[in-house]
Amino acid sequence: MWPKDVGIRAMEVYFPAQYVDQAELEQFDGVSAGKYTVGLGQSRMGFCNDREDVNSLCLTVVHRLLDRYSIKPTEIGRLEVGTETIIDKSKSVKSCLMQLFEPSGNTDLEGIDVTNACYGGTAALFNAVSWVESSAWDGRLALVVAADNAVYASGSARPTGGAGAIAMIVGPDAPLVLDRGVRASCMRHAYDFYKPDLRSEYPTVDGKLSIQCYLSSLDTCYQRYCDKAKVKRANHDVSLQDFDAVLFHSPYCKLVQKSFARLAFVDFVNSSKNKTAVNHVDLQKFASIALEDTYFNRDIEKAFMDLSKEDFEKKTKPSLFIANQVGNMYTPSVYSGLVSLLINKPVESLAGNKVGVFSYGSGLASSMYSITVSKDASKDSDLRKLVTNLSYVKAQLEARHKVHPEEYTSILASREKNLHTVPFEPQSSIDNMFPGTYYLVKVDDLFRRTYERTPNFK
Repeated sequence: MWPKDVGIRAMEVYFPAQYVDQAELEQFDGVSAGKYTVGLGQSRMGFCNDREDVNSLCLTVVHRLLDRYSIKPTEIGRLEVGTETIIDKSKSVKSCLMQLFEPSGNTDLEGIDVTNACYGGTAALFNAVSWVESSAWDGRLALVVAADNAVYASGSARPTGGAGAIAMIVGPDAPLVLDRGVRASCMRHAYDFYKPDLRSEYPTVDGKLSIQCYLSSLDTCYQRYCDKAKVKRANHDVSLQDFDAVLFHSPYCKLVQKSFARLAFVDFVNSSKNKTAVNHVDLQKFASIALEDTYFNRDIEKAFMDLSKEDFEKKTKPSLFIANQVGNMYTPSVYSGLVSLLINKPVESLAGNKVGVFSYGSGLASSMYSITVSKDASKDSDLRKLVTNLSYVKAQLEARHKVHPEEYTSILASREKNLHTVPFEPQSSIDNMFPGTYYLVKVDDLFRRTYERTPNFK
């Protein structure tokens, strides 16, 4: 017998306590006003100084989640980390997190790190759900962690960076249930974004190919999801109208808006083939164009962005709040969209919602699946508790301190210079960190890292 309603029972998000303003970065970089803020749809970008790395991000978000939900370390039976920020070619981030579980005697924890660009968090989530639904499940909870420090070399890609972490508790009787039996994936070999130089934090990026791969994977996943869902719905067609909200991996917010419009275009093409298209005379010229020939068709993009604008504002824009304020956190990105949705809509209006989710990782790996939100929004419901426990997010975003672009650039240059330096002691102050944040104390001459935690109060 399957455990009932397996899905996400708790969530915690963490982002560094400093950011750079995208409008100021435009001016500093000497680009036209609006290039980052309007063209990319970004307002602020969070980043790590030399005190934080992927280990500290994960330690912080996991400890905060356990504290906030009063979960004992012994209650966790699986722990899996999705990340593409590699600081050791052998030792996993998960092994570092065991520092939080060993004192309780809990070393019986399955799971390890999973890596494929921004998709690792989704792979870890799927694995956690599969574990709970398997014969190996021992009745305990699963913990999924997604974290990255997303930085780019100076140039056009740098403003699409970000940093942060998400932790999620997975188990039965969840307020956010991953729908069973309807999931679609697209996995291919591509060099759109990759990190071949292990001496550097920076990726190699083919910008145009990356967008094409993203949109192509979106088309494929969506078509396959709709085909599978149609079978489960006794041959009834599935479209955007079947979702109350749609979440996307967000490299930058404007691409997400274009992606929503892309799904509206796919719906239009499908309805045209089925002779059920709404009579849009101006759009009929697009009905017979092959999807693979339209990735950079500005006329189609504009037409369907206009057509889908109202639905985008309702179904997807609320999920871009953190992405706009922090940037692309890589593996946590799409799940920061889920957090954003939860904190930007009244709990009563979330109850019973069907949420579509598209996760993408370059190289490439992608999936589309759906989440059904619990119908119970009562005072003591798990859904309301989950949303209430995320009430700190907006206040902490505003509590961050702004760093001038010149200092931001200097910090990245220092990270680049000291990436493999040992022994190493960070120089950045810990005074402005959020309470309960783990930070790097030193790296010794054998590359062993030591962390401490700021007091959990101020």
